[in-house]
Amino acid sequence: MTDRSGIICAGNWIVDLVHDIDRWPNESELTRIHQQTRGIGGGAANVISALARLETGVPLYPMGAVGDDEQAAFILGECQRLGLPTSGMRTKTGIATAHTHVMSVAGQSRTFFYQGGANDALGVNDFPVGTFADTQARIFYLGYLTLLGELDETAEDGKTNAAKVLQRAQQAGLTTCVDLVSIHHPRFQDIVASAAPFVDYFIANEIEAALASGKGPSGSQDALIDMARDVLGMGVKRAVIIHSAETVVWLGADGLGLVHKVDQLDADEIASHLGAGDAFCAGLLYGLHEELPPDHAIQIAAATARASLKGLTATSAVPPFSQLNFERATPTEIQRT
Repeated sequence: MTDRSGIICAGNWIVDLVHDIDRWPNESELTRIHQQTRGIGGGAANVISALARLETGVPLYPMGAVGDDEQAAFILGECQRLGLPTSGMRTKTGIATAHTHVMSVAGQSRTFFYQGGANDALGVNDFPVGTFADTQARIFYLGYLTLLGELDETAEDGKTNAAKVLQRAQQAGLTTCVDLVSIHHPRFQDIVASAAPFVDYFIANEIEAALASGKGPSGSQDALIDMARDVLGMGVKRAVIIHSAETVVWLGADGLGLVHKVDQLDADEIASHLGAGDAFCAGLLYGLHEELPPDHAIQIAAATARASLKGLTATSAVPPFSQLNFERATPTEIQRT
């Protein structure tokens, strides 16, 4: 892989309208919006934006779909501002650009109201074989599975369209990475299972991992390891990485198992949790691209996620790589059974 360089980030491109509210209201009640911030969001958008802000010099290639509207212009403008090429962005006429109203309470979690728009129209034909045959990129990231509309649909041969795209990338020699979104999709497990054999690195939080594995939600270390083992058993080629606010678990097909305990920020240091998982993914992808040891890649991922918590939008607080504040804790190896 030494002749390859670069990361393709494909999938969800969303305009996030982040509303900073003082509290979550009861039904029929009013709550105040103190501040509204607009930013790009979604798996592909957040991950590539965080990677761009890290300023590592790795070539970055966005892919996805937008509508033909003002929100699309905002997304394309943000790509240009970050120095990202837009040739891989498809315009879907007559369809709105995907957008999300995000309700965020400082120091707490956030809630999303999502309109899928052009994201739902992104299809396998938007990733012709030549897309991968002609690229020199090293990594192909696709996110989020279960929120990709047409790509999540199952074709006549029993594979999802997302699985077909991942298979094309893998056959062209790219390392494939996917992550998920915390949504209760009726076919969640089926979508994951179809893609798994064409995924090198599977990344998810504890909620998504529970949905993928069919287990009850839990953030305990043992539960995360069990979830990772189940997803690895679906056919993931290299490793399953599950992250929560407190713990990161790496379970490799080569037998390596690691656990990393995450240092917590004080509540008053957290502006928003929005995009923290995507920032984690961005840091991890950089580590994978550089072929760093798993423990080092996890540390970069955790540091990137930690930095992102200090900003209102998904990636606004991610600093250049040289300014990342790394935690002292290092992952510890676990026994595989």
